[in-house]
Formats: sequence, C-alpha cells, structure tokens
Amino acid sequence: MAAAEGNKKSGGVMTVVRGLDVARYMGRWYEIASFPSFFQPRDGRDTRATYRLLEDGATVHVLNETWSKGKRDYIEGTAYKADPNSDEAKLKVKFYLPPFLPIIPVVGDYWVLYVDDDYQYALVGEPRRKNLWILCRKTSIEEEVYNQLVERAKEEGYDVSKLHRTPQDDPPPESDAAPTDTKGVWWFKSIFGK
Repeated sequence: MAAAEGNKKSGGVMTVVRGLDVARYMGRWYEIASFPSFFQPRDGRDTRATYRLLEDGATVHVLNETWSKGKRDYIEGTAYKADPNSDEAKLKVKFYLPPFLPIIPVVGDYWVLYVDDDYQYALVGEPRRKNLWILCRKTSIEEEVYNQLVERAKEEGYDVSKLHRTPQDDPPPESDAAPTDTKGVWWFKSIFGK
C-alpha cells in the first residue's frame, strides 16, 4: 500500500477539479505563493491574475500583473478548456512573447487542482509538476488554509520546498498608479536569471 501511494505522489495522475463553475472562477486572484518561473521578475511583488469570460462563453481573457522596482509588468493572454467535452478543470493558457512585440505564441497547461466551495482560494498546477500557484481572492490567506493547500500539493506529488511566498501589499496597488514597463526589460532579465 505504501509503495503504491509513493508511486502516485511521485508522478501519477493528479486530482483535478470537476465541474468548475467558470463564471464564479472569474475575477481577480492574488498570488500567495508559487514556484519561481522564468516568465516572472525575480523580485516581483503584488502578483495577481484577473480573468474575464469573453462573449463566446468558452474563452477567458487573462491579465497577469506583477510589480518590480516600482514598475508594473503585465502580460495578457487567453485560456480555454483543453478538452471541451471533459468536465475536468484542465485548461490551456496562451500568451504571446515577448510582451512588447507579441509574435511568439506560448501555450501552457493550467489545471485547477482545488478550489474551495466559496471560490475564495485555489491551488493550480500542471501535469509536469514544474509550476504551482496558491491563489486567493484577498492579498493574504489564513496560515491554516495555506498549510492545507501546501499539504494538498504535496499529496499530488509537488516538491513544496520550491514554493516561494509572494509579497502582497494591502491595499494592493492600482494598475494605473505606477509606470508600466513597456519595453519588456523584465522579460529579458528573466531569461538571464536576473
């Protein structure tokens, strides 16, 4: 039994939310913690995602924002169900890079592994277990809830030691209150690990 459980955790099938109420999932989510990734500034803070369902009822507009050195960095894209006939919350997200001259499409997986009944916090991952996000509707989360989400991620085979808490200001900054990095400097720096 223990060996079988170990196999599941190291790379088996993940539990994904079924019957996600997409309309309730829309709106703003604050990044409480994540695995560091090359497409976010190393010193990013106040990171958040805002989702809006488009008129076709199947495509989601995605706006990811973060603040670095007093400037707002952002990228826009779309999300859609990987399999329209499945009730699993397995989505594909598509962004175009670099952000200042969006010509290269980059598609990734966005799997909702858990969302609470009130749609106030969520755990999001992807099949390779290289990316993980803990999201909340507020800029902070109760430590007990955070620990439960970390434990859930661990059970799904994630190396939770890679989780990095994202600094969040309360109240959060307004999108138009800071200068925007229109040259994509953060994107170039992120490629070189800055």
